[in-house]
Order: sequence, then C-alpha cells, then structure tokens
Amino acid sequence: MSRINTNIQSLISNRVFNANSSTLNRALTRLSTGLRINSGRDDPAGLIASETLRASKVALTAATDNARRADTIIAIAEGGLQEVSALLLELEDLVDRTANVAGLSNEEVRANQLQVDAVLNSLNRLANTTSFGGRKLLNGSLDFTTSATAAANITANVASIEINAARVPDNSFQDVIIEVVTGSEFAFISAYGGDEGGTATATGELSAAVTLQVTGNFGTDVITFASGATQTQIVTAVNARSELTGVSAILSNNTGGINAVIFSSTTFGSNGFVTVEVVNTTGTTGFNLNSSTSNANDTGVDGTITINGQSATVDGLNASVRSSVLDIDLVLTQTFGTTDSGSTSFAITGGGARFSIAPQAGLVAQETIGITSVSTGSLGDTVNGFLTTLQSGSANDLASQNFTSAQRIVRSAINQVASLRGRLGAFQRNTLQTAINSMLVTFENTSAAESAIRDADFAQETSALTRAQILVNSATSTLQIANAAPQNVLALLG
Repeated sequence: MSRINTNIQSLISNRVFNANSSTLNRALTRLSTGLRINSGRDDPAGLIASETLRASKVALTAATDNARRADTIIAIAEGGLQEVSALLLELEDLVDRTANVAGLSNEEVRANQLQVDAVLNSLNRLANTTSFGGRKLLNGSLDFTTSATAAANITANVASIEINAARVPDNSFQDVIIEVVTGSEFAFISAYGGDEGGTATATGELSAAVTLQVTGNFGTDVITFASGATQTQIVTAVNARSELTGVSAILSNNTGGINAVIFSSTTFGSNGFVTVEVVNTTGTTGFNLNSSTSNANDTGVDGTITINGQSATVDGLNASVRSSVLDIDLVLTQTFGTTDSGSTSFAITGGGARFSIAPQAGLVAQETIGITSVSTGSLGDTVNGFLTTLQSGSANDLASQNFTSAQRIVRSAINQVASLRGRLGAFQRNTLQTAINSMLVTFENTSAAESAIRDADFAQETSALTRAQILVNSATSTLQIANAAPQNVLALLG
C-alpha cells in the first residue's frame, strides 16, 4: 500500500461490515418480534397481502361475535315463548275441563274463568317484558312492516300475512305480488231433496223418512228427516251440525230445473272432504244423491298460486313460499283465493330482526327473521278468533259454553307459538350456528395464510443470526487491519 489518501480496502471492509451489521440487526429484530415482516421494506408485496388478510380476520371476528349475540337474543326470545307455551297448555286444560258442564258447579266455572283471565294477563305481560338490552322481543316490534296498501289488500284479498323472513334493502322496500292462477275449491256433493217428480219448487218435501250420515273434516253425524221434511229444513239441520262435521249446506234454486241441496266442506283445498250416505229409508223418499250408489264423496282441490313468480305451497286458502329472499305465509280471503286469474300486491317496507353475520357488510351479509307478537290480541286466527275472546264477558268466555270455538282458538294459538319456536330454533341451528362454525374455520385458515406470509421462521432466522454474527466479527477484524495498513508507508520515510 503506497497511497494513504484513499484506503480502498478500508472502504470495502466498511461496506461489508455495514451490510453484515444490517443483516444481524434484521435477524435480531425478527427473533425479538417473531415477525418476518416488520416494515414495508422487509417485503412490500408480502406486507400488502398480510394486511389484507388481517382485515379479513378482523371482519371474521366481528361477524362471529355478531352471530353469537344474535344466538343469545334468539335464545332469550325462545325462553319467553317456552313460558307462553306452558300457559297455553294450561289454558287448554281449563277449557277442556270446563266443557264437562254437568260435572261442574257455577262456582267452579267462575273459578276456572278467573284462572283463564290470569293466564291471559300473564301472556300479555310476557309479550311486553321479554327483552334484551332494553329491546322488547315478543311484542311485535321485531315483526316486519308493510306499506299502507297492504291494509286494504288484507281486507279485500288477504285475511292474514305472516312474514317470517325478508331481505329488504336499506331505505327501500320489497314488493310481494300474489297471483291466483287457479282458485282453490271446496269439496261438494249435490242431491235432490223433496223434488220427486221433477217439479222445480223451492220447498219440495220428502215423500218418506230418510236417515243421512254426513262426514267432514271435524267428524261424522247421523241426521234423520221425517216424511214431509223440506229442502230448507235439510239445509238448516246440516248447518246446525257444521261444528260437529265440518260440512255446511245451501239450497241451489235452479231456474227451469230440479232444485238441489249442496253439501260442501267448510275447509277449502285437498284437506276438505265431504261424504254423504243414505243409511236408512222407508221407501221412495225423493232424496237422491248424484251418485250411482247410496253414498257420495268428494275432496277439495288446492289452487295454483304464485308469489313473486315463485310457485307457492298451497293448502286451501293458505299459501306460502320459502326462499333466501322471502319467507312468507298468507291466508287468502275466500273470494280472492277461489277466483281464477286474480292478482294483488303489497310492499314490505322494513322491520324484522336483522342480524349481520358475515364478514361483508351489506344486504348479502344479513339474515332476518320476523318475530310476531304473542299478546292475546295476536294469538289465534281470523277464522276462529283470538285469545282475547276468552276473557270474562267476551264471546268465548267459559260462561258462554262456546267450548268448541274456545278450544280451536287455543289450539290455533298453540300451533302458532310452536311454529314460531320451531322457526327460531331452526334459525339458531341452521343459520347462526352454521355461520359461526364456518367463520371459525375460515378464521383458522386465514390466520394460517397470514402467518405463512408474516411470521418469522425461528430456525431460519437463528441460522441467519449465527451467520451474521460471524460475518460481523470477521468484517470488524478485517476493517481493523485495513485501517492499520496505511501506517506501513512510514517505513519509506526512514
């Protein structure tokens, strides 16, 4: 080395020393933090990918917590409904026991009515007090809301609407279009009664006594008509037993033809049936079934109905659809549900219990369920009536002895609550629990992917640390020698 102004070997040794020191510091940082990427310069592309995965993990955690909270809310609602079910069973017991009229005194009937009133008050209390975090769950506040036109449609075309689930965009609505392609039909049988000889008279008489066995959805009854009974008397007698048989009758006055008695089911659709059998006669009666045998029967027909273009499940006047966008049960009015080519519509404007149980925000992440009111004014149906009619002084209180109507109302309420509990249970099991399980698995896999990108491999980093330590020590010794080399020039100065 004969030049001292520029020590090339020292510069090289210094550069290598700094590089090795940087490698040593990077290894020490990774081993102390456990992360391979501690800043953007460590791996820019890896940083972007890992931050995206971290965002996904945060969203998954939030969605899982949301689903667990939803499960808690539904569990509280179901707990309240369990008590409602127990009260309804007690109500059924009271009605059934009081129906034993001859076996109870007036005081016992009044005592049972006091219990009925207490049960009804408890039902209303549960409906108004079952809550979570101040939000009431069973008073109807979590039911879906409909447009103003729905009220008119309910009166004219739809007897009742129960929206179980619907996806309604924020600040918007969802139309529900109901089209009756073919109407439902009741079961019916026609018979000539009292028009022997073919004379079309409105009050023809039977020429001999006849005994009929009439069977419908509710049961069977045997009715005997004396000779001389008119068609009007036949109709009146059948209608007087409608609650026992589920069969009603009307008189069909055919202009220019033979008058007929029409026996029809009180239930529409395939569940409705009528059987009329002549079990005893005392000669030619003038009563003839439109059948080649001594009995005739018929079954109703379910109509064809579409809701928002989707074929509905139809049971008489009941129609329902189940889809990811709309889950609804409707009871159509008799006029609308039995008329071909009818159409009506209304809009769902919001409401329902909405839960966001997916990592993505928005409508696709939401699951909704409608929780109807379980107050006494809501439990029951439009056909038989509601639980409020069982209160003291109302149409179906125990003193009225309308036990058949009262029992049907209570059983309708029991079925209504059981159906709601089933829907809530299915929502917990098939929607919330599956969502939680799926997101937990997704979180595990996302964490593994993020770890593979961002976490440090300690075996690799320990090897790098050892190598860097050796190289730093070597570079330090080399730099020391390089810095001392220019001093050899002094020997030339003698």
